[in-house]
Amino acid sequence: MTANEWRFRRARVVGNSICGLSLVAAMGGVLTPSAHAQLSGKVRIDGSSTVAPITIAAAEMYQMENPGVQVTVGISGTGGGFKKFLDPRPDLRTDISGASRPIKPAELEKAARYGVEFIEVPIGIDGIAVVLHPSNRFCKYLTVDELKRIWEPGSEINNWQQVRQGFPDLALKLYGPGTDSGTFDYFTEVIVGKSKASRSDFAASESDNVLVQGVAGDEGALGYFGYSYYEANKSKLGLAAVDNNSGRPVVPSLETIRSGVYSPLGRPMFLYVNVEALERPAVRGFLEFVFANGRTIVEHPRVNYVALSDEIYEACQRRLRDGVTGSAMATAGPGETDLHKLYVTE
Repeated sequence: MTANEWRFRRARVVGNSICGLSLVAAMGGVLTPSAHAQLSGKVRIDGSSTVAPITIAAAEMYQMENPGVQVTVGISGTGGGFKKFLDPRPDLRTDISGASRPIKPAELEKAARYGVEFIEVPIGIDGIAVVLHPSNRFCKYLTVDELKRIWEPGSEINNWQQVRQGFPDLALKLYGPGTDSGTFDYFTEVIVGKSKASRSDFAASESDNVLVQGVAGDEGALGYFGYSYYEANKSKLGLAAVDNNSGRPVVPSLETIRSGVYSPLGRPMFLYVNVEALERPAVRGFLEFVFANGRTIVEHPRVNYVALSDEIYEACQRRLRDGVTGSAMATAGPGETDLHKLYVTE
């Protein structure tokens, strides 16, 4: 199994996999064991394709300790994941939902209506990469204003020469996440100015793998998806820096995303945990394992995201242990993204 297959399969991750063994070996045995040994049961996870590499990696490592636990990881997009997490039929609900954006007011209302109590915990930081066909040598960067003009509803830009004077006469083909994706929500909010406000004539998919293949096979392509998917496929993709209209284009990297310099396309990722599911030892043990090993999992080369501080991971463990329900992000002030302030000093 290649690293790419490992990271991006729609996973049903089970027990003593060779991949799990090799991953633990690659980490040099530095993982912190979960507090519960030799558990059994099921853990059901769905949601963001951006968060999936983290949960897939954590599932395989956790199951090496607990081969009696079966962890399934689905990829329905952030919105699709919340639909399953908040299903009106309790027996069909997932235990954990991965999200590349905070829960929305309409989803909070749905949770209240169906009596779904949840705990919100951040897990890492991602950047959205603006990607090109690898043969594209003329587009070194795009400004936020240019991206807005390209992607806003009603845009009629369909050729690169319409984007900027000096760009060639080349048909522009757009690729992006589907409307159930948290990446779609976040990109449209910070680039266009309103969540879900986008032109509709682009090749959309909830699978970032499909988007990678589309951009890699189309000379005039422009697309966007999570930075780690670019990193895993950079041999067949081009990358554009982003200028937030300051005149200083920034190339996404772990360093520029961690520091906040890659703005406005850096964003936190979350896990939402069903409180009732947390009562099951297999689910609680999985989450204890995830946050005890947060930095190791999130920054492993096969995952390749930006980890949070140890203080925030410890705060997440307390939040789970103490049963702190609700969304800190939903009650934050406009534009508030200081995770330390929201989760450590709350």
